[in-house]
Amino acid sequence: MRAAVATEELARAVGPVDGVEVVVWNGDGPPPDGEVELWVPHYATRADVIDRGHELRGLRVVQLQSAGYDGVAERLPDGITLCNATGVHDDATAEHAIGLVLASLRGIPEAVRGHGHWQPMPGRRSLADARVLVLGYGSIGRALAERLLPMRTTVTAVASRRRDDDLVGRVRGIDDLPELLPEQDVVVVLVPLSEATRGLLDDDALALLPDGALVVNVARGPVLDTEAVLRHAGRLRFALDVTDPEPLPDGHPLWSAPEVLITPHVAGGTTAMLPRMAALVRAQLERMVAAGALVNVVSH
Repeated sequence: MRAAVATEELARAVGPVDGVEVVVWNGDGPPPDGEVELWVPHYATRADVIDRGHELRGLRVVQLQSAGYDGVAERLPDGITLCNATGVHDDATAEHAIGLVLASLRGIPEAVRGHGHWQPMPGRRSLADARVLVLGYGSIGRALAERLLPMRTTVTAVASRRRDDDLVGRVRGIDDLPELLPEQDVVVVLVPLSEATRGLLDDDALALLPDGALVVNVARGPVLDTEAVLRHAGRLRFALDVTDPEPLPDGHPLWSAPEVLITPHVAGGTTAMLPRMAALVRAQLERMVAAGALVNVVSH
């Protein structure tokens, strides 16, 4: 069988797989000759590139390099199995979320802006003893909780369904948010984008948070209502790796809003990505050769 991956770097990292030819195609130019059964598009894949899946003869599986897959399945030919990269970005995204939390709580942006002037910043909140809500307790949420708990935080996890968990105890449901939000010092958003989560943290939800609470979004921009963020900025703190719109245009009000820290959607794009992505692609190819069940299937 044949697989196409987006870069030479990923092809080398995947290495040889018995029964598989790996070619490089990034979605530009003509598609590879012959059949391609598995395609791994580029990490930051545009919609028009996904549309080119229709040109690949024999295509059976599209393996994304992102955990998010909103807007992709509907652009693929019927009958194609779509897999996401659950697990690949857990460590990097959890690290970035911790970095945003610490930077915002400890006033790092203010210190950078005031460089050259000794500006006291007394009374900053410590992460120790903070009450942290992990909103979206999947694999990244668990990786985040594994880092937060040794830092002496109180972690509450929320997911689409209530369940018991060996790490955080009881996972609460989305319906519990009105009860939980008023008790939190920090909320880290990790839910996937769907019609159910679009605008999940709107004006009403943000109004429930206590003054000075921090909202960190490392999920998808539209989960937060941007206009609501602007209304609450200053009363609340925000640290956003994703925004709506994205990329955030120069001059957008979010750039100058008080107590808002923004990074340009970089949580998952670290040196940790390539070895984990290559391992996932290699495992998927081995499963296909053996006619086994794929992992991370999100639609088919």
